[in-house]
Amino acid sequence: MKKVMVFGAFDGLHPGHLDFFRQAKKYGDFLIVSVGTDKNVEKIKGKKPLFSQGERLKLVKNLKIVNRVVLGTEKDDFFKHHIKNYAPDVICLGYDQWASEDKVRTELDRVGLSGTRVVRLGPYRQTRAKSTQLKDKSVDF
Repeated sequence: MKKVMVFGAFDGLHPGHLDFFRQAKKYGDFLIVSVGTDKNVEKIKGKKPLFSQGERLKLVKNLKIVNRVVLGTEKDDFFKHHIKNYAPDVICLGYDQWASEDKVRTELDRVGLSGTRVVRLGPYRQTRAKSTQLKDKSVDF
């Protein structure tokens, strides 16, 4: 069984998130979704999420395409204390996620996951269904 792992806040699920999951699932049989903690979402995005980590976990758990949902960690070494536990065969990054493929590759090698493939996925639509745009009432859909 080939495991694929993705990461995100998933704060207000929308078609872009669903497409992200569909794209990732093409790389394996078992999709693991790591949902960011409230603290990490605020740290990375600069503001609190609209929905709590518990609510976001429940929403993602209800998706049939997702095989396992886990809460991210707040420990300093994310790769050692979180990703290594699940030993994914593939990590899929969203087109707009800040992590570079090279940095992720280096960290995977460091924790003994040198066989894990890193893939950058494409956008759902360039100008639609991005959470930050959905929350910006000035954007016209």
